[in-house]
Amino acid sequence: MIVYSSTKREFIRQVNDHPVEDIILKCFEERLKRTTGASEREAWRDSLPCMAQVLSDDGIPDDAGILIEYMIPQSSFRVDFIITGINDHDQENVVIVELKRWTHATKTEKDAIVKTRFMGGVVETSHPSYQAWSYAAFLGSYNETIYTEKIDLQPCAYLHNYRADGVINDPFYAEHIKRAPLFLHHDKQKLRSFIKQHIVKGDLFGVMYRIENGRIRPSKQLADQLGSMLRGNQEFLMLDEQKIIYETALSVVRTSGQGKKVLIVEGGPGTGKSVVAIQLLVALTGMGKVAKYVTKNSAPRAVYRSRLQGEFTGAHIDYLFTGSGSFVDTPENLFDALIVDEAHRLNEKSGMFHHLGENQIKELIQASRFSVFFIDEDQRVTLKDIGTKSEIRQWAQNLGAEVREIPLKSQFRCNGSDGYLLWLNRTLDLHETANFTLDSGSYDFSVVDSPAHLRDKIYALNQSDNKARMLAGYCWNWISKNNAQLFDIELPEYGFKHRWNLNSDGMRWIIAPGSVSEIGCIHTCQGLELDHVGVLIGPDFIVRNGCVVTNFRMRAHTDKSLSGIQSMFRENQANATAVADRIIKNTYRTLLTRGMRSCTIYCTDEETREYFRARIG
Repeated sequence: MIVYSSTKREFIRQVNDHPVEDIILKCFEERLKRTTGASEREAWRDSLPCMAQVLSDDGIPDDAGILIEYMIPQSSFRVDFIITGINDHDQENVVIVELKRWTHATKTEKDAIVKTRFMGGVVETSHPSYQAWSYAAFLGSYNETIYTEKIDLQPCAYLHNYRADGVINDPFYAEHIKRAPLFLHHDKQKLRSFIKQHIVKGDLFGVMYRIENGRIRPSKQLADQLGSMLRGNQEFLMLDEQKIIYETALSVVRTSGQGKKVLIVEGGPGTGKSVVAIQLLVALTGMGKVAKYVTKNSAPRAVYRSRLQGEFTGAHIDYLFTGSGSFVDTPENLFDALIVDEAHRLNEKSGMFHHLGENQIKELIQASRFSVFFIDEDQRVTLKDIGTKSEIRQWAQNLGAEVREIPLKSQFRCNGSDGYLLWLNRTLDLHETANFTLDSGSYDFSVVDSPAHLRDKIYALNQSDNKARMLAGYCWNWISKNNAQLFDIELPEYGFKHRWNLNSDGMRWIIAPGSVSEIGCIHTCQGLELDHVGVLIGPDFIVRNGCVVTNFRMRAHTDKSLSGIQSMFRENQANATAVADRIIKNTYRTLLTRGMRSCTIYCTDEETREYFRARIG
């Protein structure tokens, strides 16, 4: 959707004669049926006159099209400024300009990521050149008008307040700047030349209006490239029951025109839920369906994007992966299919402050003709997790959707040992099973008496293929978040001091080279797997006289998983204790099932160590 459209001549006249922010705001309210905040109006007031100055050149045709705040379909993204016209080869062209009011930025070690200051403080964000290019990449891969009519897209970024400092244009970002040129405070003439190079004649054929009305569906090139990434990729090969569920889902999609359909796939850790989810995403894209992979937790999305990329640049597939809170205002049946992985982690409300929308399950089912939920109710690990089969069934019924349920039982993690999972359920006091002791040889599980021993073992196991990591229950505050010199988890009597992950590698920590010295938590490993894990069990989980005792007060203050439990405890002690107990046990069950080949644990409590050791056959 286009918020504002005009010609270059009319745009410049309006900027000169009126407060331009008022004009854009009026268009915004008329088109989107809502208003926007003061900061965005300030951005229009600051940036749009700068663009008017750039465009005030006779070499840029007066009838070139000007589009402001173009809403990218089926997303929450908006392109700041677009110029449309024809180049000197009579080729239709679109110049995409990402406008920023920044005055400074800080380089990071992450690809295409910088730090800059917003109202809430210094935050990490995409480099403006990457941002501009990613918008062009999406349109080129999904807008049928663009890829069938071969309309050229020319992205760039204009930071009109930013004076060159060697940071924003550091060689580290050269690849992205090459694809989307970067123009700073003194580069007005360079930006003019860039525009004149691509826009020689006016928008004679209504380029942008055809783009706006173009059907959104994946291009064949995108589908082919995604398919080639999976071929031969061992991490995404399907076996046995996985193939059955995959074919069942595709069959449901083929008949989804006959009404809304919901598929619930229930499977425990290591049953291959994510493998099927990724295969479905690629297959549906290949069928020309508009599909998305959805998770509440961003860690799986970041890792799967990395594993799928290969030589295929990330922005082309970024659109395929999204968070579960992105569907608050989505029109009904906008998507052909939504593939919801880790559905047990869905929340009721969306947004940073959990104040948006009604219910994420409702919004997901409503937004798509077909939705598949991959779920393991024993992996709900925060107070806000609402993902249950009964909740999904209820919303599906309310929305008139046909529901089908399939179990996924085959175990591919933990050495393929169902016995280990049954033993773990009993040992953690989650479920009563017959597996009192762990069968010898079923899975490599061990207990050590020192965290240093655990660390050294994980370091040694990691040398072969970078698939061993340390994990811990969230019993230590994340103090290194604001001071990278500090250590979060310190056990000085053992010479053990390490930091939580995220500071350097973000959500890609679990696959980043060199991150083995950092310790992961439930939020950055759930939904992912390793060959070997070393788990620190903290004082929130102890054993006394053979009985498991959990204590939510021993969780770190910086962990939000149990946010609100104190209020719940004051209202109903028994209920709060039971809820927290289940979350703590689910958390350790999840941590202790991340390793495909082995799991080593260290418990800070000695009696708890002996409890686990006594149950190893």
